[in-house]
Amino acid sequence: MVDFSEKTRIIQEFVPGKQVTLAHVIASPAPSLYPKLGLVESKGAIGIFTITPGEASMIAADIASKAANITIGFVDRFNGALLITGDVASVEAAIIDVMQTLCTKMGFTPTEMTKT
Repeated sequence: MVDFSEKTRIIQEFVPGKQVTLAHVIASPAPSLYPKLGLVESKGAIGIFTITPGEASMIAADIASKAANITIGFVDRFNGALLITGDVASVEAAIIDVMQTLCTKMGFTPTEMTKT
């Protein structure tokens, strides 16, 4: 017989705050990836963000488009996803500028920019 009286149950919840949870550059995507992401006319690097609250993805898209020669591939203001495309240097510059503005000026919790 199993004794359940001594076990502790822990419930973990995600409580949304102001944070960038993913900032990633795919430097040289496989060509088959573009149409699967809905980026039919895109080429070059892909930058991916996940931002909470989701509405901040609109702010990030505006910052990114002004920071470098990139194209906005997708913005989801409900889930906080943002895809940008362009050459590697432009995508990286846009991500750095978005992180600078959101995290330094607006108090978002940052994440490390990653690259594959």
